[in-house]
Amino acid sequence: MSLEERELEVLIGPQHPASGHMRLVAKIDGDIVVELRPNIGYVHRSVEKLAEVKKYLQIIPLVERPSLADTTANNLAYVMAVEKLLGIEPPPRAQYLRTLLAEINRIHSHFYGMGIHGVMIGSSTAYMWCFGDREPLIELAQELTGARLTYSYIVPGGVRRDLPQGFEDKVEKVMRYLENRMPDYFDIYFNNPVTRARLEGVGVLTKEDAIKLGVTGPNLRASGVPYDVRKAEPYAAYPELDFDVITEEDGDAFARVMVRVREIQESIKIIRQVLKKIPDGPILDEKYMKMIPPNLRKQVEETGHIKFPGVFANLRVPAGEAVARVEGGRGEVVFHIISDGKMSPYRMRMVTPSFRNVILFEHLTKGARVADIPAIYGSLDYFPPEADR
Repeated sequence: MSLEERELEVLIGPQHPASGHMRLVAKIDGDIVVELRPNIGYVHRSVEKLAEVKKYLQIIPLVERPSLADTTANNLAYVMAVEKLLGIEPPPRAQYLRTLLAEINRIHSHFYGMGIHGVMIGSSTAYMWCFGDREPLIELAQELTGARLTYSYIVPGGVRRDLPQGFEDKVEKVMRYLENRMPDYFDIYFNNPVTRARLEGVGVLTKEDAIKLGVTGPNLRASGVPYDVRKAEPYAAYPELDFDVITEEDGDAFARVMVRVREIQESIKIIRQVLKKIPDGPILDEKYMKMIPPNLRKQVEETGHIKFPGVFANLRVPAGEAVARVEGGRGEVVFHIISDGKMSPYRMRMVTPSFRNVILFEHLTKGARVADIPAIYGSLDYFPPEADR
């Protein structure tokens, strides 16, 4: 029997629980994957095109939607690009508050990714634990920003709200809970022989291939490449904070999960430093603070909630182009904005880590077993709407 006669084409998704909003077209020989073609586009939202007809402030909630569970990264990268065009720099306190939310969001995003991965390989315990343990992080973010998932907290020139009263104590309580909780994950899930058998040596990505394919974030660092935008091109308060870039050497599905676990511990370290070092001062650029009417300015000072000056509604950005990048939970997020001086961008382009991972998924599944497809897929923390933007 020839190879062509032995091969069978199997369609997986977009309804399959392990496919997400993606259709996978797999050619298999027995239970060996000869070729797997991810077919994206099932949740395409035209975010980039829509941005061309939206005002600059209206685009903030728009760009957050595709990356649900990791919305701060998109919010921050977009606003940083706008700020470059405006030629403004947020005050130091706002930089620390941005960093605080970004790290709370990173932990939440990692728990989300690990929970989905857990259920893909048959561990409903991992799924329920991760989704339960991300809840305290969501509660913290909600108290800081007023929203559970799409915060729209970061605005050109600063942030919308100051720290709520007693917030530091609540954060410390959650951080201590997470530190005490993580050993349970190793006892029940990470050191479970079934988990190890499903992930170790599966979907191995070499350092050379990771660089060649343009992979970023935890998936890159799990192959031993210490690239992290927070260190390579520091932004917000990161230059003033002490933290390590987490790497693993094996490059397999288990290493990718371990990078995320260790990054949670590193984010806890960063959050504690932020709350210890955060300076006093305004949370919005002085130029915009002066535009707030005097009767509202007193209210802003008392409540810590910014009342936007009228200029924000029709914010005009000088002509030019700017690029900004940040390290999101899933990897590098890049925004490129071209302005012609009007109230909407002439063109906006966003590059997300999940889009880069489409080609990685195809690369890693070649020669794998069919049963390994969900194990590899989940280990990439791929989020379909982030690719369909």
